[in-house]
Amino acid sequence: MRSPNIATDADLYEIENLAADPDRTVERTMQRIAPWSGKVVIDVGAGTGFHLDRFHDAAAHVIAVEPDPALRIRMMRRIADNRLERTSVIGASAVNIPLRDHCVDIVHSRFAYFFGPGCEPGIAKLKRIVRPDGAAFIIDNDLRSGTFASWIHTGYPDRPLDPDEIESFWTDQGFTITRLNSCWRFDNRDDLERVVHLEFPADKAARFVAEHPSNEI
Repeated sequence: MRSPNIATDADLYEIENLAADPDRTVERTMQRIAPWSGKVVIDVGAGTGFHLDRFHDAAAHVIAVEPDPALRIRMMRRIADNRLERTSVIGASAVNIPLRDHCVDIVHSRFAYFFGPGCEPGIAKLKRIVRPDGAAFIIDNDLRSGTFASWIHTGYPDRPLDPDEIESFWTDQGFTITRLNSCWRFDNRDDLERVVHLEFPADKAARFVAEHPSNEI
């Protein structure tokens, strides 16, 4: 499935990435559960490679998997510009990762498995390539609480998402759910409004930004 936000406007999605989780709560939690120093890390659905440098500093090797050719080109440019020399790029979807069994230690996948049910083939591939003592982190939005959760339910009423169904899917696949409090924190109002319009239909986005005066979500 082609990602509708980053594939629509990769430059604007870069601003969204910069605003998301500014305190790096996700990475700190990952490090506590499964440190990646000296490990092989794979980023599935890596997009333009925004998160690669966060793993590259300590990892033995980072593998970035991204099916979209345009995003891969931007990612490879980022890798070259930032001299991420221990990084490989693979053009593949989650179900077609061409790696041997049990060859990676840590999986990072952020907003790439929509939204659980239906992703079984990709998860089966992860289970094949991750070492028995490895860990896989699937990061997504909490649909139970918070401003963004309410926006998702209001913004897409024709595509209802059931938190119980989605969470049951992940636990049935062997995952443990960890809830984190985080935010989007934008440098200015214009960036926030543009990102909200990227994520939601125009009429809903206009309503959301009108009702939300803060630059933090």
